[in-house]
Amino acid sequence: MIAQHYNSSHIKNNLLKQIKIKENQLKIAQESNMLHVAEALQNELLTLQCQLSEPQDVEVQALMSLLDD
Repeated sequence: MIAQHYNSSHIKNNLLKQIKIKENQLKIAQESNMLHVAEALQNELLTLQCQLSEPQDVEVQALMSLLDD
């Protein structure tokens, strides 16, 4: 149980770091008037934010992976 909480916290912290990096990259792209790059970064940022809002239930993911096999 403790390992699951640690893993979940680690995943969340990693996503938060990735989101912060993408936000900084997006700001630079917008300031540099790099429209296509900014659009791609916005899509990546949205994907990361969606991953953050999804519940990260390790047990359910493990069970689903067993069913896939």
